[in-house]
Amino acid sequence: MSKRNRHFWMVLMVAGVLSAGCASLGPGSVVSDRFEYTTAISDSWESQMLLNLVKGRYGHAPVFLDVASVISQYALQTQADVRASFQSPLTNRFTGDAFANTLSLGGLGSYTDRPTITYNPLMGEKFARSLMAPIPPEAILHLVQAGYPVDLLFRVCVQSINGIQNSFGGPAAAHDADPQFHPLLDKMRKLQATGDIGMKIHKRREKEGARIVFRWKKGKALEADSEDVRRLLGLDPTINEFKVVYGAIASDDKEIAMLSRSMLQVMLDLSSAIDVPAEHVTEKRVTPTFREKLSDGRPIAPLVKIKSSSHRPLDAFVAVPFRDHWFWIDDKDILSKNVFSFLMFIFTLTETGGKEGVPIVTIPAG
Repeated sequence: MSKRNRHFWMVLMVAGVLSAGCASLGPGSVVSDRFEYTTAISDSWESQMLLNLVKGRYGHAPVFLDVASVISQYALQTQADVRASFQSPLTNRFTGDAFANTLSLGGLGSYTDRPTITYNPLMGEKFARSLMAPIPPEAILHLVQAGYPVDLLFRVCVQSINGIQNSFGGPAAAHDADPQFHPLLDKMRKLQATGDIGMKIHKRREKEGARIVFRWKKGKALEADSEDVRRLLGLDPTINEFKVVYGAIASDDKEIAMLSRSMLQVMLDLSSAIDVPAEHVTEKRVTPTFREKLSDGRPIAPLVKIKSSSHRPLDAFVAVPFRDHWFWIDDKDILSKNVFSFLMFIFTLTETGGKEGVPIVTIPAG
């Protein structure tokens, strides 16, 4: 191949590269965009929840900001300028001087990423529905049926069952659980593990109802646990199916009254166990940390251990700064991580009403 031909093909190759830059930009960005935005939203949601728990511990009202929509726009513009001049013959036949072959390349490119993110503050009716409304007992039993530990669910979401009180660490009325509460949950957990307790959800007149069903299996230990659960709850020992209603006191021995908590109550209770700096307690900026105890005086470990330190932790599952300190959950604390993640999950269970309208966003086409 002659030198002139080599120059010609080189020009074509460079022009092709400069003019084909945006061919795969759109499809290629889908995977990376989903991963990056999902990670960012998830991390910010965890930080927001932890910050609200910490601020609630110090007497602040919770503030939530939802990500309503994420719209990402890309613009890639390229411009190529190729000029070439080849002389043939390569020398002037009269003077013998060499002609100059010229090749000039020019390129201009610009890349723009313009994400449009809209936020919705949680306020008004939506605030009341999400934070103030009790978690429906049917939703709690759905989770039991799905395999979530009944003792964990009831410790987090239930204030009382047939008058047996759970503990509560809120600043206005902190108290330990009734002596029967934890033994009741232990026996219900055993029955759940062996499949001897189940749930039945049915609809009647467009309303959902729930029932707890006890199944009888062979084994003196299981029979004893089942009898103890009925006795503690004051239930009729001759039937196996009991209606579940929302309330503090059952109307008869064929009914289970479950007083479920609101999301705000759940947050206040969990935040009461946050390990706050000692100087903040001494200065009366915050109440002492609530330590739940059994009837015999033995302490009960909190469901979520939120620590505090004056420096940023190196190995945290989630951490937020507040009042010159860091509050965080240890990444090696599996129970705390699971309960904290579960806390964010049950937040959606309180969404029982209709959705509010989201902001209308106009995106330019050009």
